[in-house]
Amino acid sequence: MKTIKVLTVCLGNICRSPAAQGILQAAATQHKGLDLQVDSAGTAAYHIGKSPDPRSIRALSDVGVNISAQQARQVKVEDFDYFDWIVAMDADNLANLKAIQPANSHAKLVMFGAYHTSVALGEVQDPYYGEYDGFVVMREHLQRISERFVAHLMSVDQESSCL
Repeated sequence: MKTIKVLTVCLGNICRSPAAQGILQAAATQHKGLDLQVDSAGTAAYHIGKSPDPRSIRALSDVGVNISAQQARQVKVEDFDYFDWIVAMDADNLANLKAIQPANSHAKLVMFGAYHTSVALGEVQDPYYGEYDGFVVMREHLQRISERFVAHLMSVDQESSCL
């Protein structure tokens, strides 16, 4: 079984991307036959070395996902060859990633929300400047997208193993 490496990316790597990392890891453990390695990063250097926002930690803890040990980091050029998938939380971060993506890099660079049909413009809204309920909405949104993304990875893996 091939390990699929996924990097989830938002702006500061303290709200959406660490939450997406934790949720994707949890979703992958529910699917036998999927070996998923997940990390997260930000396109900006605002919070390097810091833990996720306490509201993200709480919102995920409410559903049994612990992200408290994660530490923020910034996307590196090397990420584009190390990871199979780099998934952006919104169009601005996708544009930032495309601007630094080396030519002929390995990673598939996509909007994470493209894997769920009910996502407006494929974006996961940033809850940072709002209240706790925005983090709950973010978590629920990420859970739906993650299930769809994992299903996509499973179908791609099945197709490639049949070749």
